[in-house]
Formats: sequence, structure tokens, C-alpha cells
Amino acid sequence: MELRRRKPKQLLNPASGFLKGYSHTLNPYAGCAFGCKYCYVREMPIALFRGENWGQWVDVKEEAAILLDKELNKAKQKGPVTIFMSSSTDPYQPLEYRERITRSLLEVMIENKPDFLFVQTRSPLVMRDIDLFQYMGDRVRVSMTIETDREDIRKIFTPSAPPIAARLRALKYIRQQNVPAQATIAPVLPCTDYFAEMLSGIVDRVCLDDYFMGDGRNGKRTERMGIRSIYQQLGLEDWYSPEAYLNVLQQLKGHFAEDQIFISQQGFLP
Repeated sequence: MELRRRKPKQLLNPASGFLKGYSHTLNPYAGCAFGCKYCYVREMPIALFRGENWGQWVDVKEEAAILLDKELNKAKQKGPVTIFMSSSTDPYQPLEYRERITRSLLEVMIENKPDFLFVQTRSPLVMRDIDLFQYMGDRVRVSMTIETDREDIRKIFTPSAPPIAARLRALKYIRQQNVPAQATIAPVLPCTDYFAEMLSGIVDRVCLDDYFMGDGRNGKRTERMGIRSIYQQLGLEDWYSPEAYLNVLQQLKGHFAEDQIFISQQGFLP
């Protein structure tokens, strides 16, 4: 892992495209140690122009809390501030155990609250900051990525990410602490027929997304990364299609009310 320390000139970036429902995106780090094989960020400038393999480098943004406090004050003068954290990294990747950049940013937001904060992660480390989320009340939602209930599939697509069971335990704990949360099946990966039933015992809100709706280019980014070949090698070609998510959607409808199921962009909006 190549680690660099940088002092960013800007933390709050204007949201656009898929995240246009937000005023800003916020990334505590650049790069991501989880390096999931399907991650669309591989096809974005931050990765393409780096010249290093995605998942093999991370930049720590030093003095980020000081900068965020200043930027929040300026942003609030222009209107409501809604933040998506994070759009191109995981705010709770392994380095956060030591660096605590994400926690420092949350501490700023406790004193200077945005109108809404959406936290997207796949790491159980998010439980550490439950005290700060509780201070934010209904101004925050924690979204835990759980693409499948099959650990064998998880190991193929996201070998460096936390195990599914650990994520489920974290999500259950977050809900027990009365923090708004959702399970995010994004992208939907091959799963069992019991996936939805398992989730229904943990959360009351689910977001379902796939490559074709969620990679920002109607699946073209994912196609360029060669993800289709993984499905072919596994003999699971049927799961790599714009219709595949409908199988999981049908499952969800058997265990969740209609207003508890959100499709693609709907599930990420403030």
C-alpha cells in the first residue's frame, strides 16, 4: 500500500450527476484500500491519471477538520448543505482506525451541523462513531453496502473488504442504537433465495442498484473493466444483465413494504 499525506485545498465538492440531489460530496481520503473489483472509481480521473493500481494507494487528507469547518460556514451562507460521504472512497477503510480523519470531520459536523449527511460504507468500523451519529438525529443516514449474502461471491469480487457477517452485525447494531440506516445492495451480486428474508430481520429500508443503473455510464464503465469475464468464468452470466436485479427485487417485495424499497438513485437521495 502506497501511503501519502497531503493537505487538500478543498474538501466539499459540488455534487452532480448521480448525486445531484446533494449540494456536496465529501471524501476524507483519496484512494481506497478495499479496491473492490467492480468499483467504478477505477474509470474516473482520480484513478486513471494516478498511474497506480486502484486499491494499492491511499492519500490521507491532513488538517481536514480545520478546512471543513471553514468550508461549511461558507456553504451554509449560500443555502442548505446536504453531504454525501463518500463518493470515491470508503470513509471507514482500514487506515481510519489509526488516522481518524472521518471521525474528526464528524466532530466538526456535530458543532456545525449540515442539513443532512449520508454515510456510505462497507466497514463495521462505522460502529465506533455511533455516539456522533446519535447527536445528529434524523440529519444522518448510515448506508451499509451488502451486495450479497454469499461469502464465496464476496471473496471473488471484494476480497479485501470486510466479511458479510461482520457488516450485518454492524448494521443491526446501528439500528438498535436508533440511528437511521439502510442496507444497500449495490451492485447486486449473485445471492441465495434467502437474502431478502435475512435483511428483513435487521433493517426496514433497502436500496437496490446494479452496474447498469449505478456506474454513471449505463454500465459502460463496468464493461470496460472486464467484469463480465468474472461472471463468465463462474458460469453466472445470467447475473450480469440489466434484468438481473429484478430477481432480488421480487425477493425484497416478499419481505419489505413498497415504501421500504428504493431503486438506484432513489435510495441515495437526501
